[in-house]
Amino acid sequence: MARSHNFSAGPAALPMEVLRQAHEEFFDFAGTGMSVMEISHRSGIFMEVAHQAEQDLRELLQVPAAYKVLFLQGGASLQFAQVPMNLLGDKRSADYLHTGLWSGKAIEAAQRYCDVRIAASAKADGFDRVPAVAGWNLNPDAAYLHYTENETVHGVQFADVPDSTVPLVCDACSSLLSKPIDVARHGLIYAAAQKNMGIAGLTVVIVDPALLDAAQAFTPDILSYARIADAQSMLNTPATFPWYLTHLTLQWIKRSGGVEALHRLNQAKAELLYGVLDNSDGFYRNSVQVPFRSINNVPFRLADTALEKTFVQRAEQAGLYGLKGHASVGGLRASLYNAVTLDSVAALGDFMQGFARVHG
Repeated sequence: MARSHNFSAGPAALPMEVLRQAHEEFFDFAGTGMSVMEISHRSGIFMEVAHQAEQDLRELLQVPAAYKVLFLQGGASLQFAQVPMNLLGDKRSADYLHTGLWSGKAIEAAQRYCDVRIAASAKADGFDRVPAVAGWNLNPDAAYLHYTENETVHGVQFADVPDSTVPLVCDACSSLLSKPIDVARHGLIYAAAQKNMGIAGLTVVIVDPALLDAAQAFTPDILSYARIADAQSMLNTPATFPWYLTHLTLQWIKRSGGVEALHRLNQAKAELLYGVLDNSDGFYRNSVQVPFRSINNVPFRLADTALEKTFVQRAEQAGLYGLKGHASVGGLRASLYNAVTLDSVAALGDFMQGFARVHG
């Protein structure tokens, strides 16, 4: 079977080892004679999957022992609302850093629940950077400070964890487990699984228990972090198959050397691709300032934008998929998540150089 080179932004590539194991266990999980999709989420067999997934995630990210790890549904889009619902307490406002499309969506959602203060924005600069810290206007009385660690559409990534005197909330959807992150400096981190740790349908929330008593009175039990934590993420029937796939992927990450090892590999992949862009004599261009270039998502344009449709068509003919840019900005984009191999990025680089020779 010929495998394509998958650069999709999410749902994204999965490790072949994980796909093979899921295939082998699909009809008979752990000797039950049933698929993992058919067994009760409260059965001892599935509870062991859930427990092991949490322990592996804690180990890989060095999660402080007191922090709660929740496995939810709804993706980042639900977290945009769930965060203010649960963290505002008696505060009236929250600070947000605006660095691209997804932090913008988080701002729009939070405005339904509180006074959102945009502490800094890169919109006027075309989202080509993280705004300089010296220009941030932070409110010491904010309920929390929210930032999007990596912007999947604009390809902007924070070089460092922001300093904050209020609880720090991180949207790490496209970067969690692809690089080290100091969990203890955050009040809450959330990430959908379909980028670096599984498939669509599961969202991980890591939260300081000190923040679990700040939910608004109108927050439904099903959206209450405290209620979910008390129920061990099983307040209702969870997404069992995505949870199982995340369990397999976390074990693959451990076998691959952990987050540090994957980070080095992800850096190498990004350096290879940015090298092709930067050495194309202007045929390709990436507009993000170098210190803020993402190692997870690399958006780019052709100098002759009329060629971009042909680029995507020729790439697919060569077995390179998922390179069309987000609809909001157009252009092209390669996502280099954990399961994307260095060989795949090298194949993309070779294709891009050949395409430039023919059309340049």
